Amino acid sequence: MPNKKGDKPKVLTDAQKRRQRRDEEAKIVEDLGQRALALASAGPLSSDIKLFSELPISEKTQQGLAAAHYLEMTEIQHKALPYALARRDVLGAAKTGSGKTLAFLVPILESLYRRQWTQMDGLGALVISPTRELAMQIFEVLCKIGRHHKFSAGLVIGGKRVEEEKEILAKMNILVCTPGRLLQHMDETAGFDCYNLQVLVLDEADRILDMGFKKTMNAIIENLPKQRQTLLFSATQTKSVKDLARLSLERPEYVGVHETQKYSTPAKLSQHYMVMELPQKLDMLYSFIKTHLSSKSIVFLSSGKQVRFVYEAFCKIKPGVSLLHLHGKQKQMRRTEIFDRFKRVTKAVLFCTDVAARGLDFPAVDWVVQVDCPEDCDTYLHRVGRTARYEASGKGLLFLLPSEAPEMTRLLGEKGIPIKEISPKSNKVMTVAKQLQHFCFQDPEIKYLGQRAFVTYVRSVFLQRNKSVFKVDELPLDAYSESLGLPGAPQIKFVQGSAGKNKSYDDINSLSKEERDQLRRERMEEIEIENAPGQPGVKTKVDKMFARKNAGVLAEHYQRLVDHADSDSDQDFITLKRADHTLSSGESSDNESENESELRTIAVNPDTGLPIVVPNVPAHEMSKRQQRKIKDKIIKNTRNTRVVFDDEGNARPLYVLKDEASFRDQGDVNTLVDEFQQRGRAHMDEADVEDRETARVKRREKRLARKIREREEMGVERDEMGAMASESEDEEMASGSDEDQSGHKRAYASESEDEAPKHRRVLEVDNAAMTLEDQEQLALRLLGGN
Repeated sequence: MPNKKGDKPKVLTDAQKRRQRRDEEAKIVEDLGQRALALASAGPLSSDIKLFSELPISEKTQQGLAAAHYLEMTEIQHKALPYALARRDVLGAAKTGSGKTLAFLVPILESLYRRQWTQMDGLGALVISPTRELAMQIFEVLCKIGRHHKFSAGLVIGGKRVEEEKEILAKMNILVCTPGRLLQHMDETAGFDCYNLQVLVLDEADRILDMGFKKTMNAIIENLPKQRQTLLFSATQTKSVKDLARLSLERPEYVGVHETQKYSTPAKLSQHYMVMELPQKLDMLYSFIKTHLSSKSIVFLSSGKQVRFVYEAFCKIKPGVSLLHLHGKQKQMRRTEIFDRFKRVTKAVLFCTDVAARGLDFPAVDWVVQVDCPEDCDTYLHRVGRTARYEASGKGLLFLLPSEAPEMTRLLGEKGIPIKEISPKSNKVMTVAKQLQHFCFQDPEIKYLGQRAFVTYVRSVFLQRNKSVFKVDELPLDAYSESLGLPGAPQIKFVQGSAGKNKSYDDINSLSKEERDQLRRERMEEIEIENAPGQPGVKTKVDKMFARKNAGVLAEHYQRLVDHADSDSDQDFITLKRADHTLSSGESSDNESENESELRTIAVNPDTGLPIVVPNVPAHEMSKRQQRKIKDKIIKNTRNTRVVFDDEGNARPLYVLKDEASFRDQGDVNTLVDEFQQRGRAHMDEADVEDRETARVKRREKRLARKIREREEMGVERDEMGAMASESEDEEMASGSDEDQSGHKRAYASESEDEAPKHRRVLEVDNAAMTLEDQEQLALRLLGGN
């Protein structure tokens, strides 16, 4: 009832205000839920609804979308959001760059908002991405549109410290992660559980459900509650009943945006392909970069070794544009730095593997160049989808070999991908083979990278399952290695007779995923490099010492590729050329004389009885290194023996053992022992007499030397005292009393610490005739003598 006139308005307490806000918010949440259910029940949205503000979403979400400049919905958002907001399971498939990220982030925020989710409720939404860069990109978008909500969100990917993530993981409401790191936290982090999970999102679901993540995803799904909402989005979606059953989907809504369209790629994407021989690929790539210096391009190669080799080689050539490279073997901080840098620049070339082929949103990419043929049409779509995003224009270029072009173009046409053949202008083509050869000659690491790039490319072609496109037998390997600047093709062999080697493409497609994965593993084991060493056994310290190599260049697989035929012959000049030097009857004496002229025997190994041979070269013609090796060889293969020389100069062993018979002929053993002891005692007595006499002579010489030294010192002091006495006598004669003053004489004794008392030196001076100054000088002189 309205207050009467003059009545004061009712003042609400803080508790009443909070209760009132909760009631109002509960009404808003209930209204949003009813509107969402009604919208989903009505079927597809009307074409008149284009704005996010027209959807049944909260005010906070609308503010976040507006602040991030998301106003109008894309087609996938227009079709998927009504079902997702109604908490239904959704399978979404759309072209790359069509806005699938918002199609699952908005339902996550709304689902938790309607449940009034707090930090005490634990984990409410989980977003799983196949790559770290894509997870980082999703997390950035989540922070933009969810800034007005009070949910806590976290990013958990590999390459970062696990301990820091463990401390805050239990407090997260929304988690964006990669499969491997998520499973690690499920196994190791105390207090982290998903029992209260409400929404599960798989971005790039076809890749996550593929064999690469099968075991990991099965373990993750076992830890998730079955009563949840599941959203699956990708450019090429799966409809496999087995995959959907693994995720416990309940009557999912399949949303396919571009199924009815003629082409499965964006309309503003211009796509072309060029047919060329394998050795011409790097020339064409360099020519393309030189003619598009003002463009922002992404170049896809099949392996990380190829990416690094092309990047390092082109950096040395300096084409005139910024070069970046991205592959899965880089540290996470480095990958993040390159990812952010390429997003900011407007002119650059990024060399990468398929790690950047899915989901990553690089703004304003002009060209996507696929140097190596993709394994299938889906991979082609994901690669070329890095350009022409969000109604923007873009161009794609595919390099094909003559053996790949017919079948690959047919498959692309069946997939609804419009692609046209173009030819390069002959005056624009530049060659880099000579420069690469120069770099490989100068820098061993460039040569090593080129060899690994060669091997990994051949391996990737060999492991492809579509043998009608990828024909490893038709590759010009020698010419390809020359185009990389290598002096020769690395020796590669394929083990014959493997199971499934001759299976056709149709036969492989008819296999299950488990069988295809097993076949791929078998083929991975087939390819090996010539002369590869076996599995190492137990290593001792000596083995480890000799196995030390430079990890940057002289790695184990680098040693396999190096041709050791040109190695220095000095390394084995001292090896045993032949173990059996006895000639058979069929061998001629000419060979014997030839061998004898080349080698000479310097010693015989006493253990094996084999001669030690060295080159028959004079010592002065050998190098110091050769001489040192010969000496070490002799010391190693012979025994050290000590000899003594008799009076005639003949050498004989120091100790000679007698046989038992000759020893017994000398007499009784006890008698021999007594005689030996008596001879020993007599010898000791004689030695004792000699030692005593020697000690006595040394003592006598020592005493004599001490006396001589003392006499010399006393003679010097007497000379000084005599001079002083003559001066005092002159003074006494002047006074006329030279004998009567003898009673006033005083004796001063100077005695050394190491001298006996009998060697005391006495100086007599006239005490009465000396002045105070003379006495001080005398005292100082006496003290100085001590």
